[in-house]
Amino acid sequence: MTSFPARRPRRLRSTPAVRRLMAETHVVPSQLVLPMFVREGLTEPQAISAMPGQSQHTLDSLRRAAADAAEAGVGGVMLFGVPAVRDAVGSGADDPDGILNVATTALVEEVGDALVVQTDLCLDEFTDHGHCGVLTPAGGVDNDATLERYASMALAQARAGSSLLGLSGMMDGQVQAVREALDAEGFVDTILMAYSAKYAGAFYGPFREAVDSQLTGDRRTYQMDPPNAREGVREAMIDVDEGADIVMVKPGLPYLDVLAEVRASVDVPVWAYQVSGEYSMVEAAAANGWIDRRATILDSLTAFGRAGADAILTYWAAEAAGWIREGL
Repeated sequence: MTSFPARRPRRLRSTPAVRRLMAETHVVPSQLVLPMFVREGLTEPQAISAMPGQSQHTLDSLRRAAADAAEAGVGGVMLFGVPAVRDAVGSGADDPDGILNVATTALVEEVGDALVVQTDLCLDEFTDHGHCGVLTPAGGVDNDATLERYASMALAQARAGSSLLGLSGMMDGQVQAVREALDAEGFVDTILMAYSAKYAGAFYGPFREAVDSQLTGDRRTYQMDPPNAREGVREAMIDVDEGADIVMVKPGLPYLDVLAEVRASVDVPVWAYQVSGEYSMVEAAAANGWIDRRATILDSLTAFGRAGADAILTYWAAEAAGWIREGL
């Protein structure tokens, strides 16, 4: 007599309706955050060649793109500013009339009731050497002098209307320094999201074009070493102790193991950033007809959710939100 399987898991995959009902992981538009670039001095949007479909925006095009994102149902936008003039200490970062702070106010007025306007808090876009902090005479990054600049930058962003500050510089003590500065000035409700496990890997290349980075060398003395997972958990726990409301793992897909370990170790929201290299690889492969673009994008977002991400920064946020709302 033929022996048949006692268990048949395939029953739970038999039709699209059954698969939808049995899905263990769901990504919704409100979990998606759209990173956006605004460049001082532009008269029209400028395409980013290394990131097909993405642009450096003018203030007007930034408003329109943010309004489209809000209509798609995304949860927020993360702003990066590209100034016309840079210097050694990143003076444009805390200038109230600097491009990032002006753009923040513009977006709060445009879409602040519909989504969370967020700002990148780091000096790399604003320095003429491209590092995320102030340099010592020997050329290294001065951790504690940089904290003073971060505190000033945080106050400028909060005054401009940012609801959430993304501390991406990977300086020791940055969360505590910023939290103390904000609280002292009455910005007790400003949310801090720490890029706690930000790895010095090879996936950031296209982003360098997006912000016209002036960096030579690398950031390995302050961003994390890719082999280290336990250290990523430790960094996240330190940031939570210092007052971070949210912690981040970046890049995304290459560090899903770290994301899952951080999620299991902290009791605050955990976010992931699908970085420029991840984006551009998919776009390039899809342009060559090697992969199904839409299916690959949705697979990648699901992977973040499955690993424990509560929200995902992705350059596909608005487009993917539309697909999700359509019911795929």
